[in-house]
Amino acid sequence: MNNQTIDGIYTANDEILENLTETVANLTDEQANSLPEGETWTIAQIVEHIAIVKEGMGKISGKLISRARAAGKAANGAAVLSDSFKQKAGEIKDLKLEAPEQMRPTGKQTIAESLEKIGETRRNLEILRPLFETVECSDVKFPHPFMGDLTAHEWLALVGRHAARHTEQIKRIIEKLS
Repeated sequence: MNNQTIDGIYTANDEILENLTETVANLTDEQANSLPEGETWTIAQIVEHIAIVKEGMGKISGKLISRARAAGKAANGAAVLSDSFKQKAGEIKDLKLEAPEQMRPTGKQTIAESLEKIGETRRNLEILRPLFETVECSDVKFPHPFMGDLTAHEWLALVGRHAARHTEQIKRIIEKLS
């Protein structure tokens, strides 16, 4: 969470996506759709959840950065992540949270379909990259249920952290299935 530039956030998010993709690349359908004891979602459902959340966070980030652009303040490519955001990001990694209804998986998507949606959101966020690098956005925020009011930069950073958190969960499930 110590990315000090927008470029650093994009790079970290890409590495996290690559890790997720490699983690699920060789799973059988049985592994992807098994529900080990103590788990509430299958691996396929977790990847679908990541896709749903990433799309939502991408849309929020885009709206926030567009509103900030209208204010006309320039930025220098630095990522502005508040101390509150950094603290909450540290706390959230060990918490079990309940996803809101609209962020829950349907169970009707394959891992491949979910990864394609994740890739589509990634491409949409890449289009916004010049705005993230040049627009000051610290005055425009949108609330997260646990993290509180977040800027576009913070939502962008959270896109990757959310996927990283669930990638670790997937790795634990794979171990249970072994």
